[in-house]
Amino acid sequence: MQIKYICTYWGCEQLSPKAFLSKVMESGYDGVEINVPEDDSFVAELLQELQIIRSTKNKDFIFIAQQVLSNQKESVNEYIERITLRLHFLTALQPDYINSHTGKDFFDFSDNCRIIEITEQISKKSGIPIWHEIHRGRFSFHLKTLLNYIDVFPKIKLIADFSHFCVVSESDLQDQQDLLSKVYPNIKHIHARVGFEQSPQVNNPFAPEWKKQLDQYLLWWKQIIEKQEKLNTDVISITPEFGPFPYMPQEPFTLKPLSNQWEINLKIKSFLQQNL
Repeated sequence: MQIKYICTYWGCEQLSPKAFLSKVMESGYDGVEINVPEDDSFVAELLQELQIIRSTKNKDFIFIAQQVLSNQKESVNEYIERITLRLHFLTALQPDYINSHTGKDFFDFSDNCRIIEITEQISKKSGIPIWHEIHRGRFSFHLKTLLNYIDVFPKIKLIADFSHFCVVSESDLQDQQDLLSKVYPNIKHIHARVGFEQSPQVNNPFAPEWKKQLDQYLLWWKQIIEKQEKLNTDVISITPEFGPFPYMPQEPFTLKPLSNQWEINLKIKSFLQQNL
């Protein structure tokens, strides 16, 4: 099975698509994951640069578009209208995949199921796979209740970001490993970020005080890959996804980040290439 490493645009929003993609290629990534702004000039430059990369450097370069709606007070139907519009915008860009932050943690189970069904219909009609990220605030926020959705949608595709499970349950999931393994068959993509019981991100996963957490997350990622290999999956993708503030802690008063986000993600990529 091939493992493809994807670069997040999160934290690089100050860069133009051309400058970002140039940096991505220099760093040896196999693709990008972008929360694409609804900006015509940005979109035009992004699509043009992707075409150049695919025609001259890497024909299999991956483009993952993100669906992440801002929080606002709204009814379920109003939310459905917003997510439908966003997904139609993204499918028009013809990404390889869409990472969807789907539903809300306080919506009723039946309403979240209705939302998931709509995303599945959009995916089927467009031909673009939609993956649902495990994330706080979404339908997927909690491990045990996520399994109820998998019962209804056994073929649902998920993005593994287990740091959110840890924060929500305020635990390292050691007492939930049997439950956790039940989501492995549905994982199509991994967000390689290390968190702990009180935060979705440690300040630097390679600091010795976080070795236990790094080892635990590496084990989970290995278990996912082993499961996918048994299912004859050809390719799985991984985004090293350490983020900027507020995920990245800052020094008080100076607001200086405690670590360099870009360098940590490069080091995570190298670490996984050596250990997976």
